Amino acid sequence: MPRWLWFVPLALLVALAALVGWHWGWIAANVTETQVIEAYAQRYLADRAAAGTSNGAQRSDCRARPSERAWLVVICGPQPHDAARHYTYYVARDGRLQFLVGPDGTPVEE
Repeated sequence: MPRWLWFVPLALLVALAALVGWHWGWIAANVTETQVIEAYAQRYLADRAAAGTSNGAQRSDCRARPSERAWLVVICGPQPHDAARHYTYYVARDGRLQFLVGPDGTPVEE
């Protein structure tokens, strides 16, 4: 077997790693704040429905701000503030949820 053939698996592995890196970079570069807020507003409605408190929940209950701990913090809950129906989503630059603080300020494990 030719010696260069031994390096083919390594070359394929490097090419695969480059492709995956490019893919995640493309996602991070092209996700917008609006897309993130819309996605987490939908999740907020689903979380409220799962908790049995969906009465009166609206997508317009959500707003976002930048944060030191995450790219965006999407804060959802009725006004005036009701701690039992308030969700805070900490979102990474690529749109992934870093962590969630649920009703009454309790961290929620994903």
